[in-house]
Amino acid sequence: MNKPTLFRRSVMLMVYVWRRIMDVRFNPLKYIPDAKLQAYFMLVLFSIWSVSFGFIASYHLGWLGYSTITSLVVHLSVLIPMMVTNAVFVDAERTGAQWLEEWKAEQSHYGLFMNRLKAQNLSRWNI
Repeated sequence: MNKPTLFRRSVMLMVYVWRRIMDVRFNPLKYIPDAKLQAYFMLVLFSIWSVSFGFIASYHLGWLGYSTITSLVVHLSVLIPMMVTNAVFVDAERTGAQWLEEWKAEQSHYGLFMNRLKAQNLSRWNI
């Protein structure tokens, strides 16, 4: 059993983490019927949290030259590639892309293979 490449594991992890946190199917914004309002509130929440974490970091770490704008830019430089990656995966799931099915199967098979090797999952029967 070959281990999936670091790139594939990283991309799949990025998509799974994004969906657990930011997907409106799982967070309370799912009750807002309009997708545009959901996106607006997600953007507002992103800005609020980015600025508040910046203020907390500047206070506790004593950063005198802290810039809120820089904090927003840094957060966006991380989140925008994650959003694009998630969009690619959503489109691939919608169209039934073969490469995505292969990646998921490879990830799943490797996870099952590695769990099989763990000793704590095994129980010995003394018959």
